[in-house]
Amino acid sequence: MTNPTPGASRREFLSTAASAPLVAGAAAGVLGGEARAQTTTGAAMAGGQVLVTLKVNGQTHRLSLDPRVTLVDALREHLGLTGTKVGCNHGQCGACTVHKDGVRVLSCLTLAVAAEGSEITTIEGLADGDELHPMQAAFVQHDAYQCGYCTPGQILSAVACVKEGHAGSDAEIREYMSGNLCRCGAYVNIVAAINDAKTKMGA
Repeated sequence: MTNPTPGASRREFLSTAASAPLVAGAAAGVLGGEARAQTTTGAAMAGGQVLVTLKVNGQTHRLSLDPRVTLVDALREHLGLTGTKVGCNHGQCGACTVHKDGVRVLSCLTLAVAAEGSEITTIEGLADGDELHPMQAAFVQHDAYQCGYCTPGQILSAVACVKEGHAGSDAEIREYMSGNLCRCGAYVNIVAAINDAKTKMGA
C-alpha cells in the first residue's frame, strides 16, 4: 500500500488508500501470470511422454507413455492385454499379478518405466499356443474359479508359488497365495488345482 504523506487530510488519506488495491492487483496480475506460466511449464514437464520399451509375452513393444502410467494400465490400455485385471488398485487383492523376469509382481503398483528391459508374462502368454499351461488346465479341471475375475492373477501367482518352492503343503500354499483374494471363495478348489499342477510342473 502507498503510504499517505505526513499531515495529509482525511480525504487525501482515503483517496490514497482506495488506489492501493488497484496497484497491488496489477502487480499480482503480473506475478500471477508468471506463476501460471511456471506452473504450466512444470505440468508439461511432469506430464511429458517418455519412450518405454516393454517385452511382453515374448514380443517387444515401444510405447510413448506418461512416466506415471502403471504397468497394468500400459498392458490393458496401450497393449490391449485385458486378461490382467484391475481390482483394488492398491496392491491388496492380487488381481493384477503378472510375472516380471519370472517373479510375480503387482502390476498396479509397478510403473511401466520400471519394467523396461524385463520379461513380462501375462495370462495371455502363459499357454503354449493352444496348449494350456498345467496350472491353467488344473484350474479348469478343479473348477477353481467362479466369476473368473481374480483367476488370471490367481493362476500367475500359483505358477510362481510352485516355482518358488512354496507348495509343499496345503497350509504353505494358503500362506503364499494369501495375497490373492477370491471374492467367490473358491479357495479349496484353488489349493486342489495347485496341488495337481505342481506335479505336472515337475515340482
